[in-house]
Amino acid sequence: MTKKYIVCLTTDERSELENLVNKGKIAAYKRLHAQILLKADISEKGPGWTDSQIREAFDVNIKTIERLRLRLVEKGLEGAINRAKSQKKSTFKIDGEVEAHLIALSCNEAPEGRSRWTLRLLADKIVELEYIDSISHESRSQVLKKNQIKPWQRMVYPSR
Repeated sequence: MTKKYIVCLTTDERSELENLVNKGKIAAYKRLHAQILLKADISEKGPGWTDSQIREAFDVNIKTIERLRLRLVEKGLEGAINRAKSQKKSTFKIDGEVEAHLIALSCNEAPEGRSRWTLRLLADKIVELEYIDSISHESRSQVLKKNQIKPWQRMVYPSR
């Protein structure tokens, strides 16, 4: 199978990778990526190993080698050596205001017919009051845990 992405390093790139490999303290994945790229190099100074030779030498998957070649071509040397950044965007529905309402609600008396608040009751009530359109059980749990609030345990206040 012909390789779609070929590794042909310049002298500067090769010396930078060799410095990384010989550096005393470096992340293991960076050293491994540098070693793979050095062995895959088909320039005059590179050994030009095949993917199967690299796989056997470094005990990595062929797909890993292919992805590393791709990143070198598309993102350059720094992009190939470093880990790819996550594309996942995390957005938080619960801001400070909603968090405050949730905490205040959990500190109030439980609804009629209940002895205490449950996470599900809190979520239903916070949505019913239209502070937020929906809330997951994990989100409400994290807010209460962060603030060390346990609505399912009865709060006993000492008498003065």
